[in-house]
Amino acid sequence: MTSNLRNKFVIVASVVLVCLFGLFFLNTDSNGDTQLSFPTSLEQIKANLRDRIKLGLDLRGGMHLILQVKVEEAINSETDQLMERLRSQFRDEGISYGSIRKQDPTHVLVTGFPADQLGLGRDFLRDNYSGLGGYNVGNLSAEDSGFALEMTPTYQAQLRADALRNSIGTIRQRVDALGVSEPTIAEHGRGEWEILVQLPGVDDPGRVRDILQSTAMLEIKLVVDGPFSSQAGALSIRGGILPPDSMLLPSIDGGSTAWYVVSRSSIVTGRDLRNARGEVNPETPGSYQISFSLSNDGASRFGPWTERNSSLGNALAVVLDNRIQSVATIQSRIDDSGRIVGRFTQQEALDLALILRSGSLPASINYLEERTVGPSLGADSIRAGLTAVSVGLLGVVAFMFVYYRMSGVNAMVALGLNLLLLLAVLAYLGATLTLPGIAGVLLTIGMAVDANVLIFERIREEIRAGKSVVSAVENGFDRAFTTIFDTNVTTIIAAVFLYGFGAGPIRGFAVTLTVGLLANLFAAVYVSRAIFEYILGRQARPTSLSI
Repeated sequence: MTSNLRNKFVIVASVVLVCLFGLFFLNTDSNGDTQLSFPTSLEQIKANLRDRIKLGLDLRGGMHLILQVKVEEAINSETDQLMERLRSQFRDEGISYGSIRKQDPTHVLVTGFPADQLGLGRDFLRDNYSGLGGYNVGNLSAEDSGFALEMTPTYQAQLRADALRNSIGTIRQRVDALGVSEPTIAEHGRGEWEILVQLPGVDDPGRVRDILQSTAMLEIKLVVDGPFSSQAGALSIRGGILPPDSMLLPSIDGGSTAWYVVSRSSIVTGRDLRNARGEVNPETPGSYQISFSLSNDGASRFGPWTERNSSLGNALAVVLDNRIQSVATIQSRIDDSGRIVGRFTQQEALDLALILRSGSLPASINYLEERTVGPSLGADSIRAGLTAVSVGLLGVVAFMFVYYRMSGVNAMVALGLNLLLLLAVLAYLGATLTLPGIAGVLLTIGMAVDANVLIFERIREEIRAGKSVVSAVENGFDRAFTTIFDTNVTTIIAAVFLYGFGAGPIRGFAVTLTVGLLANLFAAVYVSRAIFEYILGRQARPTSLSI
């Protein structure tokens, strides 16, 4: 054996050892970290292989969801916050005004400026909100003595895009906190504000659905009036008209419903949370509460607000998803912490704390599509996929042996190494194998055999032309390489576009196909040629080749 051939076999052996090491001697712990694991039995070898080759939703079972974000709610929320900011800023600047109200989700009217304050109000609004501030500031009639702030189309588009992006991030945090492995969470469709969520291995779809769908919008509002025994009773006292910038919300306490009139704007929201945790309520044995702490920015607003309202004997309402969880009289200044009490079970308290920690959704979501794939159906898919791969592989092996005789063994060795490389790369990359991915494996087998057929037919042509066996093998590989390379590269380019524009299983197909084709270039050209050189090198004067 020449030194060049020996080096080739050392490279091939090294590649095989690295592949076997990645498939059978590594596993992933509960924290997602990869660690060494030396198997001592066949069952442990199988366990390591199952751990390294991650299965997708269609093979493992789980949930497939398509959600739609109600992005218009984010615009409505922005104008609500704008009104509260304006009140606070005018108070700090010493600018007098009559009222601030919302005309529609994109227009806010500020009216009732005294004559000597009108110019100050105009300059402040234009300096802080016009142009890059996201609003166009226009004059109202002389009778109204005020201004209209209109949200610009560009700012509206930005808020919608931010709502979708933030929803994806929030859902991803919630899914990660649930411990779901290999989830798919991505934008779906074009311009419909949809999110694709795939959760392999989920065994409690109801709980996951509730956690994902809950907006968990925590707000602390000022109680204006209440409680009332009914919604009609709350409205009848005021002639059916609520005070300006207020709203009527229900509160469930002890199984009965009470109604409160609260401020429309919130002094603190879930965006101001720093942490939240579910724990036992020390005041009510057997029940649970959610304790939360505020960020520095939230505490800087909450402290002065509670101090100002404590002197007036006002009450605050802790509101979650437009439902009052608790009402308490403000007795002193509260800076950076609070709690939500209610009739929570332990699981409800833990789930709610999880949702609050991961952040509130900027807008509520609709379920457009939901499919649940059971583990048994996934197992059937695996069996069907393995059967297809096995039958295809056996058919290819039979054809190669019959048509190319002993050279068919060479092709089968290269094909086996191709599959080993494919699985090992998927394991090292942490890629997920899906049913379309298995289709990619089948296509890889076909293209790998196609490469061998091209090479073998070139060798046959060279032998028929009267070339020596050694020269025929060299010319066959050299002349077939360009065709094989061009074919594989063009297919890889198509797979790259599939990966770039596809999602979920389509990407799985693109990954397995790309990796398989790269492995094919190594196995069908480099390894197969080394085997032929080894066989011919054992003969003193090669005169024939079983092909």
